[in-house]
Amino acid sequence: MTQEEINATNWSQSVGGVCIKDGKVLLARHTYGSGKGRLIIPGGYVIIGELAQDALVREFQEETSVTIKPKRLVGIRFSEKDWYAVFEVEYVEGTAESDNDENSEVVWLEVEEALRDEAVPDLTKKVIECTISGNGFDEIEYQSTHKGYLFSNGIQS
Repeated sequence: MTQEEINATNWSQSVGGVCIKDGKVLLARHTYGSGKGRLIIPGGYVIIGELAQDALVREFQEETSVTIKPKRLVGIRFSEKDWYAVFEVEYVEGTAESDNDENSEVVWLEVEEALRDEAVPDLTKKVIECTISGNGFDEIEYQSTHKGYLFSNGIQS
């Protein structure tokens, strides 16, 4: 990461995405921090001024070479200092491959295998379960003068 990228990063806002295609979930083996060696959903930090959905598209492309489309908000974790939003995403195109930086490999795992695998952390398993169960938030279309704002009802469809 360049100094310019570091300065433009909002370290208190991060996103992740659950991409399921043909019964398999896309996971990346993390290379640093508390997730080192673990298989987690792709994602990362939001750049200052960037919408969460746009950050997710960018992070997927950078980390996995896969193009996605964010669909619905599956869950959000808040703390006193930050938030982490997880979306269900739709696979659009691309061959999954590692960035050989933030992750050492990118794999498509059968969903049931991912839910049993000890290398997959509990939070990743929970958001996969929420995605396949349909639990989470659904987007409600509405008119607004605020660009990019999303209102979710939190009710299953």
